[in-house]
Amino acid sequence: MLGLVAAAGVSASAVLLFAMRLPLPGYIVLAAALALASVTNRALFRDLLLIALGLVIISTISVEANLDYPNIALMGTVLSLAVLAPYLISRYVYRDRAIRFPLRTGQRWTALEKAYLPIVLLLGYLILPRYFIGSGAYQNWPVVSAPDEIARLFVGVGFVGIWDELFFICVVFALLRRHFPDWQANLLQAAIFSSFLWELGYRSWGPLLTIPFALLQGYTFARTRSLTYVVCVHLLFDAVVFLVLVHAHHPEWLDIFWY
Repeated sequence: MLGLVAAAGVSASAVLLFAMRLPLPGYIVLAAALALASVTNRALFRDLLLIALGLVIISTISVEANLDYPNIALMGTVLSLAVLAPYLISRYVYRDRAIRFPLRTGQRWTALEKAYLPIVLLLGYLILPRYFIGSGAYQNWPVVSAPDEIARLFVGVGFVGIWDELFFICVVFALLRRHFPDWQANLLQAAIFSSFLWELGYRSWGPLLTIPFALLQGYTFARTRSLTYVVCVHLLFDAVVFLVLVHAHHPEWLDIFWY
């Protein structure tokens, strides 16, 4: 029970750090959660420490959408370090393979898994325009007009989508699954996932969209054990995000949505 409280504290710290942008309270809650874990379960403490390291690295920058070249380079570097640092410590200091990136599982996608992909596109087409345009959340992303700006938005949306799966699923969810049932680990990672996306720009009623998406991605990974598959799902969804953002800022462009 105390172990679950410690893990929930780590997730709560992400809410403070990213969704509420309260760094000092966030660090205090994170430190308290780690302290509780250290006297409760040493193995859990070691894994929560890796998650905490990633969260602290991310918290050193703002992850609000900004397509300036220097910010893209900074954000790309910091987010990469947030995945790389826990992986290297787990692999070469802890000497385990808890963090993996299973691109090739040797298993064919089932008919249901294949059918799910076009369903993701359809759901994105039906839901995302209503969310971004109806709530005004698209304004959290900069206007893109020039070809290089559109290209940067496309690359940025795709990069963050892939990174989401690397960090929240292959690091956070994978480490939490070692200590808790899948449903508990999934709820804990979804809280962190949706907090990050809130700071990124998915505000207003965005959590009603991002929390179920995070839970579905965790569930899908647990069933398929395939990073490739969950990345494909995420990128299909993000392809619609990109098109909607361009259309929202330029309604005469890509006038293909129903909302």
